[in-house]
Amino acid sequence: MDHIPYGYRIENGQAVLDEKAAEQVRTLFRSYLAGDALATAAHKAGIEAFHSGITRILQNARYLGNAYYPALIDPDTFAAAEAERVRRAEKLGRVWEPKEEKEVVFPTAFRLCEGTEQFDDPFMQAEYAYSLIETEVLANGS
Repeated sequence: MDHIPYGYRIENGQAVLDEKAAEQVRTLFRSYLAGDALATAAHKAGIEAFHSGITRILQNARYLGNAYYPALIDPDTFAAAEAERVRRAEKLGRVWEPKEEKEVVFPTAFRLCEGTEQFDDPFMQAEYAYSLIETEVLANGS
């Protein structure tokens, strides 16, 4: 089984709300939506966690409830917190958009000129042989 999210505990094989921790999670959401920073909202809620841990709490969809976990946060509050998180990240320039990669076409057709020289040193002979290779340039310029 995965890690039990903050605000729940297991009793008789079932996830139930830990009321004290659940209220801390609700306070975290309210404080964050009121404009507090992640660390400040967590401090007000009494949750000691790092920045990434607080973010994971705010993004954990299990708080909405499912077949195993009872609902801890209503869907409107959860959606508002996610929208606020994205808005703040965009404002601070922390949204990473993957860059579109240009397709690189490597030439696959080669021409080899007739070799006329012979060298005793195999490295010089190889260097000479490679210098005879000419690539064919495709119509698109690559």
